[in-house]
Amino acid sequence: MAKELMKGNEAVAEAAIRAGVTAYFGYPITPQTELLEYMSRRMPELGRVFVQAESELAAINMVYGAACTGRRVMSSSSSPGVSLMMEGVSYIAGTELPVVLVDVMRGGPGLGNIAPGQGDYNQIVHGGGHGEYRAIVLAPGSVQESVDLTVLAFDLAEKYRSIVVVLSDGSIGQMMEPCELPPMQPLKTKFPDWTVTGSEGRDRRFLSSINLDPAAQERMNFRVMRRWQEIEANEVRYKEYYMEDARFVVIGFGSTGRVALSAVRAARAEGIPVGLIRPVTLNPFPTKAIAQAAQQAEVMLVVEMNNGQMLEDVMLAADGNTMVEFYGRMGGVFMLPEEVLSEIRRIAAGGLSTEGHPRDRWLNRSAQKK
Repeated sequence: MAKELMKGNEAVAEAAIRAGVTAYFGYPITPQTELLEYMSRRMPELGRVFVQAESELAAINMVYGAACTGRRVMSSSSSPGVSLMMEGVSYIAGTELPVVLVDVMRGGPGLGNIAPGQGDYNQIVHGGGHGEYRAIVLAPGSVQESVDLTVLAFDLAEKYRSIVVVLSDGSIGQMMEPCELPPMQPLKTKFPDWTVTGSEGRDRRFLSSINLDPAAQERMNFRVMRRWQEIEANEVRYKEYYMEDARFVVIGFGSTGRVALSAVRAARAEGIPVGLIRPVTLNPFPTKAIAQAAQQAEVMLVVEMNNGQMLEDVMLAADGNTMVEFYGRMGGVFMLPEEVLSEIRRIAAGGLSTEGHPRDRWLNRSAQKK
């Protein structure tokens, strides 16, 4: 199949369309607005639903209502907009509805800026809305992977009646790369027996996240937890590079993992035995793969465009079996391969301090440079 040169945001939109999305609800915010603009043209062309809502709050509640019908529905936003959606996201989780959400992260906190960042990790992977639920989180490292993971997101959402977040960033959303698009899938015509499709000739169906009986609420939470156990057993995804003889291991996700791969290749050319693990599912996290790598690695280096949010998950997985170091950039400052290569050289040279938390050691080194 021929490849097309596409911007990341537009490729995600077209992938969702070809995956059979019936309705899109969103609100413009940089650096994801091209996704909404693309949907505003393509969805009406195909006779599907596109609504630019008055706010992100309205958009996610429209998604909530449409998801009750069993159709494939989605929204997209960027960091501050996603924060506004979190109440609705929790309601969707409490109603056990399949929904796809795309978060094209930018620098923060607050309104921040429109440059690429990865500061939404804690909100999306560990936080989100209130209550006991977890979303499946997919982190693409290229335009092609954005396409592939968007299609996968809809399949996983329906399989597990779950929220699936495609966690991109401003770099991947704005870059242009050749990508192979999937074939167009037909829209769904058959729906599960929990969906709201009109009650003529059958008992009334009622979907809600409110449950005033604590015992019934607990049963629902146990049901969701058991479903999550199944997700953890079957849906962990990650990429490994040069790990066969690696004495040093770099761990990064999304565009930072992509940058790290360039640095790892350069370090390999210098004779440094370094490998890379790039988590593709941030939730469920590739804990076992990182735990296994910790058994062989002398040092692990976590790289992120934030202040060390995935770092905590890596440290838990490593469980003290190897030293963990950290290098980050914040505020929308993009990480360059030369920076990661410099950190790899530093680690390979030895003489590392083990005092304090890896984040504190990074801060102290950064202060000395400033």
